[in-house]
Amino acid sequence: MDGEAQRLVSFRSNRRGERNNQSPYSKDSEGDLFSPGRLPQDYPMKIVWKKGFIRLVLVVGILWMMLILIALLFHVWSCQSSVSFFSAICNKDSKVYTVLDTMGLVSKPHRCPIPLANDPDKVVIPEGRTHDRFVKDLFFVKEDDQWNNRSQTAPLFGGQESWSQREKSFKLNSTMKVHCGFIRNSGAEMAPSDIKYVKKCRFVVASGIFDGYDVPHQPSNISLRSKKLFCFLMVLDEISLKFIKENVTIRDDGNGGKWVGIWRLVLLKHPPYDEPRRNGKIPKILLHRLFPQAQYSIWIDGKMELIVDPLLMLERYLWRGKHTFAIAQHKHHRSIYEEADANKRRKRYARPLIDLHMKIYRYEGMPSWSPGGKTISDVPEGAVIIREHTPMSNLFSCLWFNEVDLFTPRDQLSFGYVVYRLRDFFKFFMFPNCEYNSLFVLHPHTREHSSAVEWVKNLTELSGKGSGMKESRGGLGLWTPYPGKLDSVVLPPVARTSKAG
Repeated sequence: MDGEAQRLVSFRSNRRGERNNQSPYSKDSEGDLFSPGRLPQDYPMKIVWKKGFIRLVLVVGILWMMLILIALLFHVWSCQSSVSFFSAICNKDSKVYTVLDTMGLVSKPHRCPIPLANDPDKVVIPEGRTHDRFVKDLFFVKEDDQWNNRSQTAPLFGGQESWSQREKSFKLNSTMKVHCGFIRNSGAEMAPSDIKYVKKCRFVVASGIFDGYDVPHQPSNISLRSKKLFCFLMVLDEISLKFIKENVTIRDDGNGGKWVGIWRLVLLKHPPYDEPRRNGKIPKILLHRLFPQAQYSIWIDGKMELIVDPLLMLERYLWRGKHTFAIAQHKHHRSIYEEADANKRRKRYARPLIDLHMKIYRYEGMPSWSPGGKTISDVPEGAVIIREHTPMSNLFSCLWFNEVDLFTPRDQLSFGYVVYRLRDFFKFFMFPNCEYNSLFVLHPHTREHSSAVEWVKNLTELSGKGSGMKESRGGLGLWTPYPGKLDSVVLPPVARTSKAG
């Protein structure tokens, strides 16, 4: 009995050991049902799939990051490339370019020291006004005869200057009357409170924002003397005013004036053009019409932050050399035909209209710029303009604006032509581009600008009612056909010798 009992105990111990050694995850041998706490036989395969999925996600993420890096490197290379196709891809106004610039991955504008006076308080302001030899009195056309005759529904801001009137405006006389925008009842109206305020402004720093592309940037390094001497005037439309109210604090002075920091906001009601860029040329070129009491003005584009005292700028660019008009030369282009080619590549305006514009200038004798000519360059950087508002300087601005009103809103294409037509009678100072880059800090636009007319490839796209591509209040197509024969005009070849700006 004792031996039998020992065998039973030994048998039970062995069975208990086998149970203890059995994996808790093994399958029940009597059926396909799973016991509580046990996993199926395909569990290892699920682990493999899970690990494979994680690896796949990691590989896809790495590949995606590599593609982004390659795209950024391509963008950097395209901005530095001398190949026209690739350089045209680079958009220097884009947020990507701005980020790359802050990271030091793209070349910064070439800057050089400006030979400024040491102390704004010691700058001597000339007494009186500069006297012009050729134009003594300048008057402006203010009535649109065709509108008065009811040949159209509303007057055009620039009037309907005939080709013969345009030709006559380039022939200088001591007393002249020319078209210069602001035709009566055509728009661009200032509030009475702003009109009253600007009457006291003899020294003006002006800028402009249209269609809500920017917010005002506060100037820096401004002396106390300049703050008291200058009016800082920011001209804008109603869309921009609404945008600024939503993004920047505006101070109301209780007398109808609205301020953002040092800038007095000057609203132009009823913009006269369909194209915001063309509206922006009104304060840029016609400052003497907006602010007739101003003797000196400095214009800067809305996306720029001025970092040089304006009194030192007047001393450097006007008074030191006895100039009345100063503007920087373009970084890349010298000929207007080269600039026109760059505008077409970058889709800055309708390509066939740019060609038509240039053909008219070529027909009228405008040569290609060549080294050793009368001008340093025919193409300016128009974002900074320094002026004394003399009759001759004002006449140049009127004629320049008339070309912008008549042709394309790309004012750099018209500047050199007006200089050519006025010959040596108009003297101006075109200063180095590296000094231009030292005058300001450039900020990106709040959004990219685009309009349907910029993508037009041929004139047929502009025709037809409701196309939405043809400007109805300015530009080519609103006047009588050009009297000259342009069919045989061949534009000069453009040999691109530098990177496109």
